[in-house]
Amino acid sequence: MKKKINSFANNLRPLKQMNKPSDIIKQFTPNWFTMNMGTGILSLMLAAFPYPVPGLQIAAETLWVINIVLFIIFSILFISRFTFYFDSARKLLTHPIQSMFLGAIPMGLVTIINGFLIFDAPKGVNIALGLWWFDAFISVIIGLLVPFYMFTNQRHSIEDMTAIWLLPIVPAEVAAASAGFLAQHVAPAMARHIVILGYALWAFSVPLAFGILVILFLRLAWHKLPHRDMAVSTWLTLGPIGTGSMGLLLLGGDAPRAFIGTKLYVYAKEAYAFGPIGGLVIWGFGFWWLVMAILLTFRYMKEDLPFNMGWWGFTFPLGVYTAATIILYRTTDLELFRVAGAVFVAMLAMFWTVVTTKTLHGMWHGYLFKAPCLSTETGLPDDSKDCA
Repeated sequence: MKKKINSFANNLRPLKQMNKPSDIIKQFTPNWFTMNMGTGILSLMLAAFPYPVPGLQIAAETLWVINIVLFIIFSILFISRFTFYFDSARKLLTHPIQSMFLGAIPMGLVTIINGFLIFDAPKGVNIALGLWWFDAFISVIIGLLVPFYMFTNQRHSIEDMTAIWLLPIVPAEVAAASAGFLAQHVAPAMARHIVILGYALWAFSVPLAFGILVILFLRLAWHKLPHRDMAVSTWLTLGPIGTGSMGLLLLGGDAPRAFIGTKLYVYAKEAYAFGPIGGLVIWGFGFWWLVMAILLTFRYMKEDLPFNMGWWGFTFPLGVYTAATIILYRTTDLELFRVAGAVFVAMLAMFWTVVTTKTLHGMWHGYLFKAPCLSTETGLPDDSKDCA
């Protein structure tokens, strides 16, 4: 009996040793918003599952509501850190790894915005519209601010480069893909503004992201695989590819309705025709990176992969690539994309379950409540981790 009591006490000890609320605020970093990205994209993909499954819509909406609650909590913690621990928080922008995760904030928000259009339409359209303008704004700010600090204050090298460089760049094209979804639900006059800005956001992000992919290929050939702590970063390559494909498919589909009766209608018809072609070409490019990510993950599994919040990289990139696949099925009616979309959703659900379980374990034991720059998850030397 005494042994059982001691065992129970030991199980409770992690909660007692967990950092005080003030410590959690001080150590809170934007990589927690990757949990919103992963949970949100799973909710959307369950709702879009290409085969009828009883109860799937209820599960999808439940996850979406949970995601909203998480986003509110994380936003309060993030704002509180800058409010009460500004000297510590301002170092975020100068850190070569932690600063990249600022891009997770607008990308996590997009999954909530799109959820309003799926789970709460038509009432949620106005909320989604207002949030989308805010999301597009902060996506552009982050897409400019983080690279500026990369060029002026941070230390980087090709040898240390990983796909994490994509995180501050991709939010703009995620907002562009969301614009293509949102434009379907608003009046043509507003849709015109959203579609035009959507294409601008797509161009703001996709060419630069694809340039980073080229450099990443060269880096992998020269310096081989990143440290095992950054193993999941190989999946991040699917992010700009999936949203790049979605952007062309959705914005092209919206263009004729948005510009009918205007002098731009002739270009809208061209955009409509090009959407499936461009989306398919980019999707094919993404399939190469998907297979490579799977192969490299099996290669990494030969080692002992420590869990960190970077594991959420298994979810959102695969999720947006899955979304592009399902949209291609709806556009082409080809069974190939329907089957592939269903398989990808199943993979996404499996990844989310594993990562969520490990995240909850880390929260229970308290070891995730610290800035990533203070842990080994950055893969950087110890002298570069002091950010808090």
